Amino acid sequence: MFSKYKKSSAPADKADEATEASNVTKIQEAAPAAAPSKVARKQAQPAAAAPVDKETKRKQRMSEIKLELHRSLLDNLNLAALEHATEQDLRQEINTIAVEVLAEKSIVLNREDRLNLNSELYDEVTGLGPLETLLKDESVNDILVNGPQQIFVERSGKLELTDITFKDEKHLLRIIDKIVSAVGRRVDESNPYVDARLKDGSRFNAMVPPVAVDGSLVSIRKFKKDKLGIDDLVNFGAFTEEMAAYLQAAVATRLNIIVSGGTGSGKTTTLNALSSFIDNAERILTIEDTAELQLQQTHVGRMESRPPNVEGKGEVSPRDCLKNALRMRPDRIIVGETRGEEVIDMLQAMNTGHDGSMTTIHANSARDGVSRLENMIAMAGIEMPLKAVRSQISSAVNLIVQASRLQDGSRRMTSITEITGMEGDVISMQEIFRYQRVGLTPDNKIIGHFTATGVRSHYAERFRMWGYDLPASIYEPIAAE
Repeated sequence: MFSKYKKSSAPADKADEATEASNVTKIQEAAPAAAPSKVARKQAQPAAAAPVDKETKRKQRMSEIKLELHRSLLDNLNLAALEHATEQDLRQEINTIAVEVLAEKSIVLNREDRLNLNSELYDEVTGLGPLETLLKDESVNDILVNGPQQIFVERSGKLELTDITFKDEKHLLRIIDKIVSAVGRRVDESNPYVDARLKDGSRFNAMVPPVAVDGSLVSIRKFKKDKLGIDDLVNFGAFTEEMAAYLQAAVATRLNIIVSGGTGSGKTTTLNALSSFIDNAERILTIEDTAELQLQQTHVGRMESRPPNVEGKGEVSPRDCLKNALRMRPDRIIVGETRGEEVIDMLQAMNTGHDGSMTTIHANSARDGVSRLENMIAMAGIEMPLKAVRSQISSAVNLIVQASRLQDGSRRMTSITEITGMEGDVISMQEIFRYQRVGLTPDNKIIGHFTATGVRSHYAERFRMWGYDLPASIYEPIAAE
């Protein structure tokens, strides 16, 4: 049969037991289906329901066949040897096993079903099973799993239910364990949630029972293979060329920038795009919970925080990474997301010679972003007068870029706001650009346009001194058409 990757001692009686067990399972599953047949005949069924029912039964049957073949693969393949196998060899081996098992079971499949089955088996052995198809689909941005039978995807900002499912909860848990164990993490009843990343850099989060009541919850934020630059975002309508010119001057002249926004609003994408304006000669250090940033510069040091191990030891927090980064001679520090006590070290870094540093926070507006920074400082347990806290923020942060996902699923840079200092006990701010909403089309698409507010940049002289003499026209408001 299959020689190259076959286990040295695959016990035949074990395989027989597995086959017998699966046959018993089939009989048990078939029995209750036959019982209510009389009742079913008495009830009038709509004519259109028949083909759907037939298709459902076909899918269930294919799922059972796949499960049997997968068991045969696990029983017979030497999984350790597969690490060195080429894709072609492995696909050929899986095809050989599938042909033999199908012949033994007297199962006949058409060519299309057989090819699909082989492809799914390959994904089960080497990849993430049913999720592989969605991960390869470039149009999918997010994959959301609500238990084994319900998988949603996000396309163009809209959620839609797929027809892809897992066999059962055990199947889903096996895939979750495969992902987290690959990056040295674990998930079980004692530690029911986990953050990790896939091989391609996609962000992965899972929560398992008993915390997840109706089956394991999985969220995958896909990692874009094509890096979106400023020009791409301008073409997509995320902001205008005038805003891009302003942001280029802000990054190049080393203003400290915070990208603010809600979940899925495009904060990381915006941060990636802004980083493209950093000079290639500068040393950049990035700190993230799960590495997502795609910086194009040559001199980049990447750090990733780490959760505690089984004994509760070995944790490396973002604050630990940030403290260590300050001793590594960075020109700029980029923190993927500031959400806790590391905010103190971040603000101090911005204030003490690491100009041009950037980070993201969760907030719905620039003013809310400043309030959130104040709250995070309070949560860090540092007792400081409110005026001192605000003074620290106003001297550290120069610019807040607000990213938003609008109700039609589009992502826009809805505001660019400068922090200009303190007026008494209040942080003074001025908005330079905004997205002006005008209305809604019949198909619920938002009508709006970007406009300057008419306020000249507080940093215009700084821009000019650094060689970025922006024309006064970019600050002129644009009337709605």
